This record gives sequence, C-alpha cells and structure tokens, in this order.
Amino acid sequence: MKTKIITLIALIMMGGMHVFAQKGKTLIAYFSWGGNTEHVAKYIAGQTGGTPFRIEPMKPYPTSYKPCTEVAMEEKENNARPAIKNKVENWNSYDTIFIGCPVWWWTTPMIICTFAESYNFDGKTVVPFCTYASTYRDETLARIVELTPDADHLTGEGLTSGRINEQNISSWLKEIGVIK
Repeated sequence: MKTKIITLIALIMMGGMHVFAQKGKTLIAYFSWGGNTEHVAKYIAGQTGGTPFRIEPMKPYPTSYKPCTEVAMEEKENNARPAIKNKVENWNSYDTIFIGCPVWWWTTPMIICTFAESYNFDGKTVVPFCTYASTYRDETLARIVELTPDADHLTGEGLTSGRINEQNISSWLKEIGVIK
C-alpha cells in the first residue's frame, strides 16, 4: 500500500510539473506572421497544457516582408481593426489567457486590438508575450495589458528569435508561477 501511495504521488508530481494552481483552463491566443510567435505559443502550450488558438486575419497579410510592413503601417496609422477569421470556442471556460504577437511598428499588430475588443476579459488572467527583432518589447507587452483592463495580469515576456527555446520559456513560466 505504501509503495502504491509513493508511486501515485510521484506520478502526480511528474504529471503536474507543467501545471500551476490555476482555476479553469488556459488559452494561448497568438498572432504569428513569420513563425516566431507561433513557436513561443507552442512551447507555452506544451508546458502548461493550454489550448493554442491562432488568431488568423480574414484577409491574409502579404507573405513578403516589405509589402506586409506597408499593410501593417497603414493599419496602425488608420487605427484599423482587421477582421479575424476564427473565434474562440467556449471562451467562458478559460480563466488564463496568454496573448502573443510580434512587435509591428513599435507595438502590437492591430489584429490584437480586434481580438482584445472581441471578448470579455472580466475575471480572466492575461499573460502577454511577444517576439521582436531588437526593440519595443516593453511597449508591446504594455499595450496588451492596456487592451485588457478588466483582467488581472501576470508579467509578460518578450523574446528575440535567438532566445526562443524551451528553457527560456520554462524559466519565465516558473518565475510567474504558471508552472512549478
């Protein structure tokens, strides 16, 4: 009996390493153009057991860099709200929402504004994350917080492509108490 209890405790501890004392479910909502933000989202999902949700624009962004930056700048200048193709199913079942994106023109892409304005964040905990080339990490994380004023917030993380790996993401998730 004692051996069974010790084995059960060990299994619970090993299986529970990736889950924090959260209420409800975790959603990892992200917009990714070049793939870096998607990599971060997948690492987060793998370590938290959360559900990934890719925020997809109704009208896809250009696949070439320069045309994409031009569209992004125009959206920013016009305070646009690009339509989102998909919706989160069972929104009310999620209590913790990670929101991630690349830094575009010193801030979040405008589609993140559309996403944040499409859902009620009251009673939710939001965890911002972003990917960036060299600057505006803090401004982008702050913008996600600003867009979700009714939520509680945990400290976000921004990573350059060279820092996107399981160890860095695990360290951050442990630091904010999302995993043990």
